[in-house]
Amino acid sequence: MRAVAETTLTFEGRFASEFEELAVPWKAAEAPDPQLLALNEGMALELGLNPADLRTPEGIRLLIGNLIPKGATPVAQAYAGHQFGGYSPILGDGRALLLGEVTDVNGRLRDVHLKGSGRTPFARAGDGFAVVGPMLREYLVSESMHAMGIPTTRSLAVVGTGQPVRRETMLPGAVLTRVADSHLRVGSFQFARVNGDTELLRRLADHAISRHYPAAAAAPQPYVAFFDAVIAAQASLVARWMLVGFVHGVMNTDNMAISGETIDYGPCAFMDAFNPGAVYSSIDEGGRYAYANQPLIAEWNLTRLAEALLPLLHEDQEQAVALAVESLGAFRTQYSAAWLSGMKAKLGLGAGATEDIAAPLADDLLALLQQGEVDYTSFFRGLGSAAGGATATVRALFVDPEAFEAWAERWRALMPDAEAMDRVNPVYIPRNHLVEEALAAATAGDLGPFNRLVDVLADPYTERPGQERYAAPAPDDFGSYRTFCGT
Repeated sequence: MRAVAETTLTFEGRFASEFEELAVPWKAAEAPDPQLLALNEGMALELGLNPADLRTPEGIRLLIGNLIPKGATPVAQAYAGHQFGGYSPILGDGRALLLGEVTDVNGRLRDVHLKGSGRTPFARAGDGFAVVGPMLREYLVSESMHAMGIPTTRSLAVVGTGQPVRRETMLPGAVLTRVADSHLRVGSFQFARVNGDTELLRRLADHAISRHYPAAAAAPQPYVAFFDAVIAAQASLVARWMLVGFVHGVMNTDNMAISGETIDYGPCAFMDAFNPGAVYSSIDEGGRYAYANQPLIAEWNLTRLAEALLPLLHEDQEQAVALAVESLGAFRTQYSAAWLSGMKAKLGLGAGATEDIAAPLADDLLALLQQGEVDYTSFFRGLGSAAGGATATVRALFVDPEAFEAWAERWRALMPDAEAMDRVNPVYIPRNHLVEEALAAATAGDLGPFNRLVDVLADPYTERPGQERYAAPAPDDFGSYRTFCGT
């Protein structure tokens, strides 16, 4: 496997060597019969890999950590975190390993990470394995998010292990190979703070600045500037989630990436009918991570990061708190600005639609969508045709068509740009019923529906003849939808 082993891919063990306190050297469990289920050829090429090499037996073993490439130092990462509001001083990668970092063809440093590779010292009561369905779900949804321009970790491959895994029934095991700008989390900083290790905290911050926010290094207060940059990244990210109707489902602090990427696609889903209270996680019984709560939870998580960073913000505790509070005060303004800018784009509105006009127009529309339980994605994609007065299709979605017509009259007076709307309102998202159909088939050994759905989602804004079922809302008998993280 020359292209991988000798020339193309050389790993760095930067995290493993620089943060020994947070890195436990470990080996992936041996897979008895590894079989490639999905390979992201575009991602492979971006990393400088030859996809043909990854399809060989040696390449498949590399993808699951059973063949260690040159320079790789597999480690399980330690971190802390708040899970559903409850604090755990140590969590860590219970079923995952960081193989190391690679420099891609654009000179960008990327993590290559495994999920479902077996028990680690952080596994607690878990078996450390993953099953085919949830790993293919992460592949599908993360690649869909990437296609829509939303910052996200990427999926390089899913490999079936040939080992059955017990959940409610016996299911086929799998490993996901994930690529990220890094796996630094809010929980990484919480771990350093709870252990009173200010030097580790400083090294983590310096590493994050160097890797993600280099401009902060030249600021008068580099760690304040770093915190400000993380706040801005998260405000933009969560606004983008909200604009496409994405519900993350498990916004624990160990699942908030410092880089501003979406990470951990466990119990996630896209809304069908617009519902601010939409919850899809089987374990989120109180609705903590409901759709409408996501901006507030992001702010809450950032407050936990602020608490961890206090020793770096100022040597005087009171002044450190004051600086943190000042920085956090920008989140709501930044989020609201990002969301409103995105909503104006979805509505095809130009610069003439000032905030005092656009904000109430958007709020009134969302109230109508909620009242009528209107399919969120279908409505916005269909709205472009209404810009010229052809309102019949979207009008039929509402229980109160006259209320929609009154709203549409206000909207059309602002001269919306239908073509611009089609560039930001997707035709195709990972519809929950289609995802479940594809995952059920793949679990049974048929990857056809999964591959077809991947192909459709790769170009979400171009409507294609013959693909109508991928744009249609869920059938009436689909019922209440719940997702599971697969542990």
